[in-house]
Amino acid sequence: MAKKILIAYYSRRGENYVNGSIRNLKFGNTEVVAAKIKALLPEADVFQIDTTYEYSKSYMTCIEEAKQELHDQARPEVKNPMESIDEYDTIILGYPNWWGTMPMVCYTFLESYDFTGKRIIPFCTNEGSGMGSSVRFIKKLCPGAEVMDGTPIHGAEAANADREAREIASLAK
Repeated sequence: MAKKILIAYYSRRGENYVNGSIRNLKFGNTEVVAAKIKALLPEADVFQIDTTYEYSKSYMTCIEEAKQELHDQARPEVKNPMESIDEYDTIILGYPNWWGTMPMVCYTFLESYDFTGKRIIPFCTNEGSGMGSSVRFIKKLCPGAEVMDGTPIHGAEAANADREAREIASLAK
């Protein structure tokens, strides 16, 4: 039976921190990389992780909201959650690095399903902080899964992350 792949990602459009300044992005950095991976894996399904709550359009306010969520260990509700991930063998999980880890809605996503026996391939867009502690937390949240090391991608270079997208796609095959 052919492997079934899911590309699940959280991404922020609009105001973002890019190379030391705030820029307005039509597509979030993680979304750009997820699209590159999807182009390489046309058979993969895509799920955009989003919250029912809308973060501030202001980047500076949003990062304070994210900091508070982390402090509170909040679990924001996932908007339009998937019924099941049972059919997938491999989950490519993308997210920005917020305060040294994943956005808290990614924790909600991971806690909502049983990842036992599945392979999780994380990638993280960031402005210099790499994967942070996110892979450690993914392993903790998904103890029955095989969790790969993860691929950090400099957010400002997302549009040129073809090599990283190819590496991620090859891990999924």
